[in-house]
Amino acid sequence: MEQSSTSKSRLWISWVLSGIAILFLLFDSTIHILAPQPVIDSCKQLGFPLETIQALGIVQLICLVLYVIPRTAVFGAVLMTGWLGGAMALQFRIGAPLLSTALSPVYVGVLLWGGLYLRENRVAALIPFRGSETSSGF
Repeated sequence: MEQSSTSKSRLWISWVLSGIAILFLLFDSTIHILAPQPVIDSCKQLGFPLETIQALGIVQLICLVLYVIPRTAVFGAVLMTGWLGGAMALQFRIGAPLLSTALSPVYVGVLLWGGLYLRENRVAALIPFRGSETSSGF
């Protein structure tokens, strides 16, 4: 019974972590699709052509939907990692403050992968943070 409550706790924590990232990314993709003036100004500052703003929001939303669907979650996480890496590179390019802005895509990525790690055994098997009982010799 204790294992069941641990599994339930782990599942809840995984969805809380993922949920925070999902809400942030949903907001971000939506404002790119709607393209209000502050987003237009930001894109100008980053050097993006204005006609690409909505397309960027749609691509981000597609990657996010792939992450939310359990069957394609790992693929979505890989795509979102690439997306977030590009976002971080852009922040460095404009000289954004390191901890508050430039690394924020890393924080979102940690939430995405952390949530997936806790609920997806295949991901946990690929990233063994705990010592294993069998030694691989490394």
